[in-house]
Amino acid sequence: MTIASEQRAKRSYHDACGAARALDLVGERWTLLVVRELLLGPKRFTDLRAGLPGISPNVLSQRLDELVQIGVVHKRKLPPPVGAAVYDLTDWGRELDDVIVALNRWGARTPNSYSCSDMSTDSLMVTLRTFFQPERAAGVRADYDLYFAGTDSGTDEFHAVVADGTITITRGASGTGATAIHTTVPAFIAVAFHGRPLTDSLSSGETDISGDSAAVAQFVSFFELPPECSANPPA
Repeated sequence: MTIASEQRAKRSYHDACGAARALDLVGERWTLLVVRELLLGPKRFTDLRAGLPGISPNVLSQRLDELVQIGVVHKRKLPPPVGAAVYDLTDWGRELDDVIVALNRWGARTPNSYSCSDMSTDSLMVTLRTFFQPERAAGVRADYDLYFAGTDSGTDEFHAVVADGTITITRGASGTGATAIHTTVPAFIAVAFHGRPLTDSLSSGETDISGDSAAVAQFVSFFELPPECSANPPA
């Protein structure tokens, strides 16, 4: 038994319930957030650190080693000339996508004490997928290249495709998206979720559009956060 296995055994719930067994594996602090950062594809250690600035290198290394050992994450080396090691979810690990989306939906209803700057670009992409309103996009077919500046890794790029009530987001801009949106995480959140007019973000220079501005206005209208839960018990 490895040291990591021994540590997991010591902190196990020793409960046959599937939820308890899952938490034995991924319930440690930071673990599910590491998984969240890998949902859209592989990342290097430095990219994971950029997306999780609050985690120390030692803790990140430990969590990655544990995830590799239990079969949730696979570590591999990119072919030359890159040669860097990257971490990617296994097929079993990718099944946690639904878990993270459900936690995101549930947790978003708590009173929010965090600022937009506390959200990574990958976290924002999960949030967009979680709170996409399919009925608002019925009959719409459009695609967008999303560029987020001001991140620790420089500019993060994504490609979003809306197709008749569905949304698919992948890492990396296509370069051929019908509309390109250049912005920052806080600026995008302010427009998509907090009611700031898109025209204000454009006039301030926080957002720039290549393509149809009406298509962007339509795109940000596809998302809506749920109301906060009430802390009061039922009467």
